[in-house]
Amino acid sequence: MTIRRYTKADEAALFTLLAAEGGEWIGYYGDENKDRYKRAVESSVTYLAFDEDVLCGYCRCRDDDGFGVYVYDLLVDRDYRGRHFGRLLMERVCADYPGDPVYVMSDVDAYYEKQGYRREGSVFEVIPGAAD
Repeated sequence: MTIRRYTKADEAALFTLLAAEGGEWIGYYGDENKDRYKRAVESSVTYLAFDEDVLCGYCRCRDDDGFGVYVYDLLVDRDYRGRHFGRLLMERVCADYPGDPVYVMSDVDAYYEKQGYRREGSVFEVIPGAAD
C-alpha cells in the first residue's frame, strides 16, 4: 500500500472511485458540481491510497495555518474496507502536520469512534434568517 499526494493526473481515477460509491457522493462527481469539486480537490491537501496501481481510497483536507488540519472527505473503496486504509490516510495527515491538531468533519461518527478518535465539538450549518 502506498499513500501519496494527489496530482491532476489522478483526476479520472478519483472521479471513478467517487462514482463507484454511488448516490451518496453524487454531489461531488455529478455534472452539476463536478467542476467545483475538481477545483476543491486541487486547492486542498489531498492524499490518495493505492494498492499497487489501484486507487483504493482518498482523503481531502485543509490546513488552517497551524490552528489545525480539517479533513473534509475520507473514502475507501468498498473492496478495500476493513484493511485500515482510512486510518492510514488519517495517520499520514498527522505525520505531515506534526504538532497540529487534525479534525475530521464527519457524517459517519461510528467509524471515527471505532478508530478511537475523540469527539471535539460539533458542526452547524449557518442558515440566514433561521432564527426569525
